[in-house]
Amino acid sequence: MMIEARNIIKRYGDLDVLRGVDLDIAQGEIVSIVGPSGAGKTTLLHIIGTLDAPQSGEVLFDGQNVLALHDRELAHFRNRNIGFVFQFHQLLPEFTMLENTAIPALLGGDSRNDAYDRARRLLERMHLSDRLNHKPSQLSGGECQRVAVARALINNPKVILADEPSGSLDSQNKQELHQLFFELRDELGQTFIIVTHDEGLASQADRTLHMRDGLIVDQTKHI
Repeated sequence: MMIEARNIIKRYGDLDVLRGVDLDIAQGEIVSIVGPSGAGKTTLLHIIGTLDAPQSGEVLFDGQNVLALHDRELAHFRNRNIGFVFQFHQLLPEFTMLENTAIPALLGGDSRNDAYDRARRLLERMHLSDRLNHKPSQLSGGECQRVAVARALINNPKVILADEPSGSLDSQNKQELHQLFFELRDELGQTFIIVTHDEGLASQADRTLHMRDGLIVDQTKHI
């Protein structure tokens, strides 16, 4: 199993956000996480992505408990193994699409030429070859979100974590983004964990995990 979470407990003050969550994610799997607001979905995603730490529990990637890593080791692990896509693309407004896409590779120590070459190829894959030198304000929401996916892929991570990735898109761009995720899985063997309120996207995943009150209470297999 590529990703394992064991007995994840997270509290904020007196609020129990996660109350002993366990999950397993296989390589190349697309898993959606659904549930009402406040169920703990985003908190769980952030802990799997090492952006937050639980009070107790383990997150294992290929058997390694990444929560035991020191800060610098953890930052390096995150940069090389995890890609993030958020509801609002979070592109830096002063940079071009090419520059935004290349940033994680540059932060990881890759040369400018290598980072930009990979960024260019990914943006071409996203059908954005004519937008390389545009800034976010010059692109549509759907185009910006495809750039965010390219940025998430730049270091060939083991997993893409997406938090409401199509929540700000219209119906056409939403469907195109959903289709892109499945094409990337088929072409690259990419693994996705997607928090979503979109029932259409959730039902297309290999599995849907249902959360309520800080626990995974059920799952639905779609294949």
